[in-house]
Amino acid sequence: MIEILNPSELSRARNTGALVADILQTIKARTTAGTNLLDIDQWARTMITEAGAKSCYVDYAPSFGRGPFAHYICTSVNDAVLHGLPHDRVLADGDLLTLDLAVSLAGIVADSAITFTVGGSPSPADAAMVDATERALAAGIAVARPGARIGDISHTIGSVLTEAGYPVNTEFGGHGVGSTMHQDPHIANNGRPGRGYKLRPGLLLALEPWVMADTAELVTDADGWTLRSATGCRTAHSEHTIAVTSGGAEILTLPPAAPGRG
Repeated sequence: MIEILNPSELSRARNTGALVADILQTIKARTTAGTNLLDIDQWARTMITEAGAKSCYVDYAPSFGRGPFAHYICTSVNDAVLHGLPHDRVLADGDLLTLDLAVSLAGIVADSAITFTVGGSPSPADAAMVDATERALAAGIAVARPGARIGDISHTIGSVLTEAGYPVNTEFGGHGVGSTMHQDPHIANNGRPGRGYKLRPGLLLALEPWVMADTAELVTDADGWTLRSATGCRTAHSEHTIAVTSGGAEILTLPPAAPGRG
């Protein structure tokens, strides 16, 4: 299913995006060495509930997971990159943490992810990896205009990641959003330009470049959810929800102080 939002729905989507961005930045600011992943999950639960919103993860039970997920946010640490199931783990200085959050507010979903170093400055290798995903995300957003095709976004994201020296996994990538968290079209993090669904105003997309330092192969934890690099290398993940408008892509999940157009 591919949904095209009307102006009223797009207005609600902006509110959802702002909420997701605020929750992620609030949790990032609170997170220090000594923070437990279960504390992060509880913080997310409280903020989502107080906003009158719903987590998209609590009842999430796709075919690839051992569901339901039963938590409010994904917390992926170091070699974990996707679907990190919160558990009783205390973070340490230098841990590389990815927070991935999808929330529904007034019937519209927004989805975003950030990766950051806990407790101080990142290592050069970690900083370069996070930067590559952020640059790939920005480049993908820049080509998300009416008339462009999904393949144009995939190709652009993949070009940035491969030029930065990272292998690219295409099993998991971006996706459409709207009244539900995961919709068509699928947006692989590499692809061929000029192919796939043609973008039109009112389309909401979650773009999410992610990489592992030296492999494209994933392994799954015994919890049935957490996806890690097969080699144990570090990972990074950046994601925004955007709305395709007649003037280009509008980023809905930017932090509050950032400009709103991409």
